[in-house]
Amino acid sequence: MNHAKRTAFAWVGERHSDWSRWNAHIWDLAETAWREYRSCDWYVKRLRAEGFTVEEGSGGMPTAFSATWSNGKGPAVMAYAEYDAVPGNCQVADTYRAPRQGLSRFAGGHTDPHSALGMGSLVGALAAKAAMERHGIAGTIRFMGEPAEKVRGSKPIHAAAGYYDGLDAIISFHPFYMFPYCNTARWDTHCGPYYAAIYEFLCDAPETWLQAAVQDAAGNPIPESHTTARAPGANDAVVAMYTLSKMMRDHMLPHTGTWTLNETILASGQATADNLAAQMALIMFAARAPDVAMLHKIYAVLDGNAAAAAAMSHCTVARHWVSKSKPGLANHAMAKIAFRNLELAGAPHYGPEAVRVAQALQKELGLPAIDQPFLDELSQLVPPQEAERLVRRQIPTWQTHYTSDDYTDMTWHAPTVRFYVGRAALKAPAGYTYPDWALNALGGIASCIDPTIDTAGKTVAATILDLMIDKAALIRAQEEFRTRREAAVDPAPWCDYPPPVDFPWPEYIETQRGRQWWIPATAADRALER
Repeated sequence: MNHAKRTAFAWVGERHSDWSRWNAHIWDLAETAWREYRSCDWYVKRLRAEGFTVEEGSGGMPTAFSATWSNGKGPAVMAYAEYDAVPGNCQVADTYRAPRQGLSRFAGGHTDPHSALGMGSLVGALAAKAAMERHGIAGTIRFMGEPAEKVRGSKPIHAAAGYYDGLDAIISFHPFYMFPYCNTARWDTHCGPYYAAIYEFLCDAPETWLQAAVQDAAGNPIPESHTTARAPGANDAVVAMYTLSKMMRDHMLPHTGTWTLNETILASGQATADNLAAQMALIMFAARAPDVAMLHKIYAVLDGNAAAAAAMSHCTVARHWVSKSKPGLANHAMAKIAFRNLELAGAPHYGPEAVRVAQALQKELGLPAIDQPFLDELSQLVPPQEAERLVRRQIPTWQTHYTSDDYTDMTWHAPTVRFYVGRAALKAPAGYTYPDWALNALGGIASCIDPTIDTAGKTVAATILDLMIDKAALIRAQEEFRTRREAAVDPAPWCDYPPPVDFPWPEYIETQRGRQWWIPATAADRALER
């Protein structure tokens, strides 16, 4: 290990209490996609305090940012933060199930957790900066704020707007969320493409439905209006769209690769009486697929379903893109650099306090406390080639991409590594599956999540330093990048739509009762609090 890396690793250790507190704050904010106002503001202020120049609202997205620090002419390397949480996962940072104090259980909560993703990357960037200053290493660190990852939101927009142009390399870190991607890096099989679109149904003139039936012999326009046939409206359109798409899902691409199609109803109704047609309703469909041809087929079906649903419910329909996110481009040279530094950092280590927390959680669930409660794999490193071999056993031989994440849009602009670090997950008795809240809670408890951030921060910092210092390694990565990109059929960004920030995304609101989730806390929520 060279002197610069020793300095960076020491910085991570010396500043542990600071970044642990920072992470707990972001975890507790738990703001959701496109509405991460306080989380974004915290990062902007922290980066400015650390000497970065920060552009707020990058790409026209209020909760995005682009930060830059330079120590003279040299390579430009980027890392980034995500900070969006997931609605319906509100959880206290403790060993029992309950929403955070005063909130509905339907509020946001960090699941992956993106709080640690962002903090691990920030710690790495700041540690590399400290080493570059101390040892006179020239170069530029770019640090991006990337909102709405759960809908692959910001990165296609940043890519199309040129924010990744001119970079020499990009580092993408994510906490472990599935095997074999634990303490390893992606090799050939990167995440696949993704489309998400909102179908907006509007019923602006419901009175024209069965118009002849609402006039009596004298021509009065609204005789006995409360007893006449009710016009269908936007709610009916969403129900029809939902039902048609559920039915058609079985016929679209059965048993062809690993693809998914999921829906979310963003808003529905807006009627103020039971005999009025709902004027507006929104439903979003998000599809993950191995290739873009499959996405085109899926959305051709969805477009047809939307038109049919609109016609039967007397609505108009418009499609609004939320995301068009590209598949990933591999880079073996970058994977090798990052994995060597992951070996230097070492796998996460869980101390006595983390073990005590894990055992308390097991007892809360009525399980026997295990002496070594964390999964064995969390302490093991997996070479990228071995992770590739293991993942290829799960998917068809023809399939080139697998699972979903929007770091992929970055891979078309500079050589990029995607690496993973283990995060606290527990051993279970045979046949038992832990509830989601248990994993979420561990992501907010310092003794359990800080080891992930420590390893990630050191790996990010050391990889940045290698890319700044080792010109031959950077050249190898860039040559591989150019070769792969030149061989690609469709290297340009796919984003051809404005940032979808003005839709009714779930969010926290300020009321006379203070800050709360848009769905208020109920008696059932309060009963869970201790």
